[in-house]
Amino acid sequence: MHQEQPTSPMAIATSLDLQTDRWVVRYRGFVLIPQSDLTWLVRPERSPMQLLPFRAPASSVADVKALVDWRLNHNG
Repeated sequence: MHQEQPTSPMAIATSLDLQTDRWVVRYRGFVLIPQSDLTWLVRPERSPMQLLPFRAPASSVADVKALVDWRLNHNG
């Protein structure tokens, strides 16, 4: 089954992490990784890091993306 790619220029793509069989979301230079407790681990894709890795509370992907945007705007 072919999956549509996101059309937003800031939403890069989603991909399957083959080592853990979990979906991850790549967004604005960060990897959003869902955790078993329904929280999200948010890590920069590469160095130098604008923000340190952090955990986001249980929420939707859109909410986590909004949190990344907010942190980038307030730490930039």
